[in-house]
Amino acid sequence: MALLHQLALSCIPGIGSVLARNLLSYCGNAEEVFKAKTKNLAHIPGIGPKTLEFLKEHSALKRAEQELKFIDKFKIKAFFLTDDDYPKRLRNCADAPIVVYFKGNADLNAGKVISIVGTRNATDYGKGICRTLIEDLKVHQPLIISGLAYGIDGAAHKEALKNDIPNVAVLAHGLDRIYPAQHRAMAEKILDCGGLITEFMSGTIPDRENFPKRNRIIAGLADLTIVVEANIKGGALITAELANSYNRDVFAYPGRINDEFSQGCNFLIKTNRANLMTRVADLEYLMGWTRDQLSPLKPQLSLPINLTADEQIIADILYAKGSLGVDDLAILSGFQQSKLVMIILGMEMQGSIISLPGKFYKMT
Repeated sequence: MALLHQLALSCIPGIGSVLARNLLSYCGNAEEVFKAKTKNLAHIPGIGPKTLEFLKEHSALKRAEQELKFIDKFKIKAFFLTDDDYPKRLRNCADAPIVVYFKGNADLNAGKVISIVGTRNATDYGKGICRTLIEDLKVHQPLIISGLAYGIDGAAHKEALKNDIPNVAVLAHGLDRIYPAQHRAMAEKILDCGGLITEFMSGTIPDRENFPKRNRIIAGLADLTIVVEANIKGGALITAELANSYNRDVFAYPGRINDEFSQGCNFLIKTNRANLMTRVADLEYLMGWTRDQLSPLKPQLSLPINLTADEQIIADILYAKGSLGVDDLAILSGFQQSKLVMIILGMEMQGSIISLPGKFYKMT
């Protein structure tokens, strides 16, 4: 019953992540949202007359019933925004989907998750980079994320499969189809060692406007995004911009100044929107990933003085864990990222914590 109303909530036009969080905060759960009186819902910030009208109709619940039958039949998992299994990195994005549909066996909360994107018109240069990049990443056994498109996306999935690295394809349509159709065999192989994920219900076709929405999931699922080869107006640059907006690291491979499909990467590097990358060692250094199994950092014997209550919470977490990124700190502390960033800034200014490569932090 709970899932029915959760799916129905995602069907309502005008209800995105922010409004959904407001509704859940006010009502407690998705079922109560549909039971609440119109006059009470009208006071919730962001809700308008049209949304209220849709909430009181039965069309969303009927559509949700259809989708429940579909996901049950094809053994698809539906993760609601508040579920423990919802991808934790994605949930920290302000525009995270209310529901994501997943088929496969990959761990979406793996320790290291990397998105690889690029042009659909990949050259031999770009394909060669994908091959070397993923071969060199194998030692870290990351989860690879891409979009199953032609070009760099397809090369990334292909090389991940070849190297037995789990990988997930993010789709711009429902799980009842594969686009492009030529990648159907690849998608079936991905299901064996990874998975397919989308925010779109069955029956949704790959319309043009769905691809930017898909790109935000590609960026939001990962610790970092690597742009291998891209045009100046390519969708890969949209993904890079989204990753930057989520406070995630972005890397780009440079190319010759006259190459059309290196202009996007060169632009990202030139404007400091991406770290220049020529080999995996560059990523390892900036992300603080080592090939040696290091022992956990030992906790300090004493805590800094003059910490506020919020700072003390962060200090206790970092002493227990050693070093953490912003996403994990937000999850463990329960602080919104906007508040957490201000706490971290204050602690850095007083010398309580230091910043590490890859937006990680540890106590001094």
